[in-house]
Formats: sequence, structure tokens, C-alpha cells
Amino acid sequence: MVINLSQNRNLKLFKLISEVAQKNGQSVFIVGGYVRDLIMKRKVPTDIDFVTEGNGIELAKSVAQEISPSLKVSVFKTYGTAMFKHNGLDLEFVGARKESYAEDSRKPAVEGGTIEDDQKRRDFTINALAISLNHENFGALIDPFGGIEDIKAKIIKTPLEPSQTFSDDPLRMMRAIRFATTLGFEIENSSRDAIKKEAERMKIVSKERVMVEFNKIMLSEKPSVGLKLMEQAGLLDLLIPELTALKGIEEIEGQSHKDNFWHTLEVVDNISVNTDKLWLRWAALLHDIGKAPTKKFVPAVGWTFHGHEFLGSKMVKTLFTRLKLPLGNDMKYVQKLVKLSSRPISLIDDGTSDAALRRLLFDAGPDLEDLFTLCKADITTKNSSKQEKFKKNFEYVAEKIKEVEEKDQIRNFQPPITGEEIMELFNLKPGREIGILKEKVKEAILEGVISNNKQEAHDFVLKEAAMLGLKP
Repeated sequence: MVINLSQNRNLKLFKLISEVAQKNGQSVFIVGGYVRDLIMKRKVPTDIDFVTEGNGIELAKSVAQEISPSLKVSVFKTYGTAMFKHNGLDLEFVGARKESYAEDSRKPAVEGGTIEDDQKRRDFTINALAISLNHENFGALIDPFGGIEDIKAKIIKTPLEPSQTFSDDPLRMMRAIRFATTLGFEIENSSRDAIKKEAERMKIVSKERVMVEFNKIMLSEKPSVGLKLMEQAGLLDLLIPELTALKGIEEIEGQSHKDNFWHTLEVVDNISVNTDKLWLRWAALLHDIGKAPTKKFVPAVGWTFHGHEFLGSKMVKTLFTRLKLPLGNDMKYVQKLVKLSSRPISLIDDGTSDAALRRLLFDAGPDLEDLFTLCKADITTKNSSKQEKFKKNFEYVAEKIKEVEEKDQIRNFQPPITGEEIMELFNLKPGREIGILKEKVKEAILEGVISNNKQEAHDFVLKEAAMLGLKP
């Protein structure tokens, strides 16, 4: 089979690489995801991998020199690779190689090899395709493991024996699930069984690498596909036991609760229809993790999960730390949304005070819309009339909040009187009194005692300061 590259926008580059390789007496092939996506007529990636039966670093340098003598080539001698950027593309060159693995590492021992050897070390048949850029068979597809047929059948399969493939490099288990999720493919049975068998090997892979794959699953069109596959293989229990702890339904005195694990997966899919924000999707994934440790049966009341949002938000930091996820603003954002995830629903009552609405506005701040997106995604009832009722409830709360915000301007709250102004007013140095007065002003505004304006705040501070024995 020959791939027609004549209409490919990178044809000129491919011809140049072919010419340079021939001058150097080397063979050269396009390999990996670019080939797969080209054949599947998907949007091809901007990174292209080339394999040569020879020295990849030397070929990269020769090609770069031909394009422009000033082109900078990054060399990674340990891996025998070199790369450079050209016309918005990341081009990487490597010598064809054989690999062998030690039991306790996913870093292989490497030696030179042929294109066939190189294809054997690839993770899946659909990624083991190569296109020749050599003069004698330019455009020829090299497919030793039936990758084309597997693309047609929408199958994820390893080129060699699957257990050995996954044991050698356990990250491939996550990649199999990621490709199944993002491409809409099935993992064939022997490969699926091998993932389950080798799941424990995932422990030798760095969490950073695992999370790269996990986040690609989270950003897919329907993340539950990958999450279910991970759960079935035992990988999810290894990575996020806080989630799998939500599985199951208990019944006491004829009263049961929903399965919070499968509910969570529905919530993640629901929110993914409305947002591409990774950390908002994470908030959906973790919004109920506090339910397992807070679950309690109370006679005459039923199942309760009191304080699960507060505990869940605290669990987020432990989880992010363990998984080597960012501990800065992204984590705090997820913590905030988990903590507030049940607040809007509690404000539906007509008797809800403006103070309660102001407090939600203050606590959610600029993330209020994201909080409502999460709350709407949390509606998983299959009863259409209930769904409609819940959605109308949220619209009602949103309208009430909008009215309060227009009146009181709490969303991006800035104190109408600053600590510096209080110090100047009473000729004070920094101290606890300043913090006390600022907190009193904030509480007075949130409770509706005073309006959110400078004059009322100034008068209020004078009165409160007098009670602390302070005079202007």
C-alpha cells in the first residue's frame, strides 16, 4: 500500500528529508501518531517523528543545515534523539532501535536495529505504522502488525504479546485506555485482560507521566469511557481509591442511597458537554469524595453525608499531593468548588435571606458561573420532570443572586475602607485591631447591616473603634 503524499502540506519538507537521507546513505521513515492520524483522516499533530536505520542525531543536523544553517538543533544523546522546530512543526529524529527492559524499571536498554525492530517496540499496532521517505519506495506504508485492519475495526491491540508489552512499560496501559477513550476504539480482549493482570506494575511509573495520560482522558469528549476502563482494570483503585470507595449501595431498614461512584462518572460526562476546563472537570470528579467517610445511617432519617463537602475539599490537597498535581491556584480552585458544591441548592427556599446570597457571592467570587455549571451537571436523575424542576430551581437562585449582586457588588469584594486608611484614621501601627475592624466591616456588609460603600463603612468603623477604646 502506498500513501499519496502529493497533496500533503509537508510534502516539500518530506522530499527534502528524503534527499538529505539519500546523500547520507541513510534510510528514513515517518512513524507514530502522525501516520496513524493521517490514515484516519484526523487532524494531524504538529509533532512528526522520523526513524532512520542509522544515526538519528546526524540526520537531524544534516536536515537542519539544509533548511537553514542557523537552525538550532536540540540533541539528547542518552536517547539518541535530536529535534528542531520548523514552520510550526516539532521534528524529531531517532535511530531505529531494539529495546529490552529490567523488572523494576520502564527505562529500556537500547541497541541499534532495523525499522522492523523499531516497529516491534511500539505500543500498539495502530502506532506501529511507518511511511517510507526513501527514493525507491517513497510513500510506501510499512504495516507488519495489521495496524490498518485494526484502524478499520477500531481496535487497540499490542504488536507483541500484551502482558510482556505492558510489563515492560506499564504506562502503555494508560495509553491504551486513553486511545480507546479519545478515538472511540475498543481494547481487544487479550490486551484488556493483560492490563488487569499487570495493573500493579503501574506503581513503577512516575505519577507525573501517569497524570499526563489521565488528564487527556479527562479532557476527552466522554471521560467516563476511560474512567470505567480504569475501574474495570483495577487502575483507578491504585490511583484514586477515594473515588472507588464511593462504589456500592447499602440498604438498612428498607432505605438505600444511590451509588455515588457511577453518579460521579455521570456528573463528569454532564459537565464535559459544557466546559473544556480541565480543573472544572476535576471538581466534578471529586465533588463527592467526602461521601464515603461521612456516610451514616440515622434511624427515622435515613442515609446522611453531613459535612461531606467540607471534608472532600480537605481531601483534595492530599489527593493532589499524592498524584503530583499542581498545588497552587488550580488545586485551590478545585477545593473551593468541592466545598461549595451543595451551597446553591440550599438557597432555593423563598425565605432565603439576602445575607446568605451575599455570602455565596463572596465565597464563590469569580468562580460563581463555574459553580453553577457544576451544580447543573450534578443533576443525574432520569426523571425528566424532576430534571426540569431542578434546573428551574438553579435558574431561580441565579436570578436572586444577580439581583443581590447588582445591588451590593459583592462578587469581587474589595473592602470599601482599607487597612491603611484605618491606621491613618486612628494613627495606629499595624496590629490586631486593624484586622478586627476590617473583619467587622466585611461581616456588616455581608449581613446587610451597612451598604457596600465608603461613607457607611467609615461611619461604622468609627462606632466599632470606639468600643475598642480607639479615637480618631
